[in-house]
Amino acid sequence: MTQTPLDLAHAAMMADEDDDTARLRFYERMADVELYLLLEREPDGDQIEPQVLERDGAQYLLVFDRAQRLAEYAGDAGAYVALSGRNVAAMLEGQPFGLALNLGVAASSILLPDTAVAWLRETLSHQAGEVEARIESLHPPKGLPESLIEAIDAKLATATGMAANAWLVGVTYEGGGRGHLLAFIDAIPRAQDALVRATSEALTFSGIEAGALDVGFFTHTDATVEKLTRVGLRFDLPQMEQLQKTPRMPGSDPDTPPNLR
Repeated sequence: MTQTPLDLAHAAMMADEDDDTARLRFYERMADVELYLLLEREPDGDQIEPQVLERDGAQYLLVFDRAQRLAEYAGDAGAYVALSGRNVAAMLEGQPFGLALNLGVAASSILLPDTAVAWLRETLSHQAGEVEARIESLHPPKGLPESLIEAIDAKLATATGMAANAWLVGVTYEGGGRGHLLAFIDAIPRAQDALVRATSEALTFSGIEAGALDVGFFTHTDATVEKLTRVGLRFDLPQMEQLQKTPRMPGSDPDTPPNLR
């Protein structure tokens, strides 16, 4: 099987245990990817009963980043539910479970204790602050680490249909404040919170201090957009021609993870 994003992130983390950036990137991939959670039986509505692995006095839920890997571990008849890593972490709030990732079926096999899952959940729950400021001037972005640019690009590659595109620029505000701005163009209103959260996570998992990057929303008719396109670094978000209506599965709503039995 071709190496998955989690395989690559795990290998980078294990290659240098002192590399904090690689460790953060691994947990970022854990949050973003779809995980297949092994169950005792098929879901009953929004109620699920995961299989529990006991190892050295600790309990773990079994998750895999590919359905084929779950089948290799449990057989083709193994019941499962597919959830984002962030939903798995949210679901385990107040629960004493760690995660057993790809156990025995991939080089990325690892046991993550409940303390690591709690750290991930708390990190993902950080809220960005909201302020109002008037832009005085825009200029090309300078001085940002390449790791942050790559992290933003990776985050926005999963934000299908949320906005037309985004521009990263340097910004000077009235009153003398300076910084960098990630400007989203024609973002759909219900996706704005998710885009702010994605930007905040790109900062956090790159090891950059919070507050190093502002987020703004503009329509293509705003006069500021023409200035953004002259000096900014462009990020294209994937688009889709038409949203498909699909059955709601447990965990499909990121704000309402399934309930454990």
